[in-house]
Amino acid sequence: MKSISLNLLKSGDYDNDENRIRGQMSAILTDSIRGALRAIPDYPKPGILFQDITPVLQNGLLFRQVREELAAPFRGAGISHVVGIEARGFILAAPVAVTLGAGFIPLRKPGKLPWQTVRHEYELEYGTASLEAHADACPPGSRVLVVDDVLATGGTAAAAGSLVRRLGGEVVGWSFLLAIRALGGDKQLTGARVHVVLDI
Repeated sequence: MKSISLNLLKSGDYDNDENRIRGQMSAILTDSIRGALRAIPDYPKPGILFQDITPVLQNGLLFRQVREELAAPFRGAGISHVVGIEARGFILAAPVAVTLGAGFIPLRKPGKLPWQTVRHEYELEYGTASLEAHADACPPGSRVLVVDDVLATGGTAAAAGSLVRRLGGEVVGWSFLLAIRALGGDKQLTGARVHVVLDI
């Protein structure tokens, strides 16, 4: 019988190997997402190239992998609640909340929530917008992850973080499926980690 020689690895070697494998898996995932996205020109208005994520969601295995990747950096971070921003953020944030064993908090447009609310207004390029949450949605001491589909200019994501902090929660991080890095939205998100699955 042929003998097999085993080389003992240092603990750092195991870490490096795990990081290498994770990097390869991330590259495969991002290629799969990029291949599934459907670019729609001039939607919702002329000059905008809209990235339609519905083909990603229609692929059950890919959707599950996206969910895992959105949650991965925050496992072990003691996340108590995951915030989803109306409306596409709901689709991603709720599964991430289940993955992390956390509660789900919907941030909605004004007038959509049935109970007492706290409203946060924020500036857009043209005019203002608002987000609301139930007044008791985020108890003091909550450790919160904000999840959304796309990070663009960062205004809405920053507003979500501000609303969480007003309610007494701690923003532990933001996690996005896509980011348009050229718009610099991550510069508006301060005081916590920003994780992006795919830059476009």
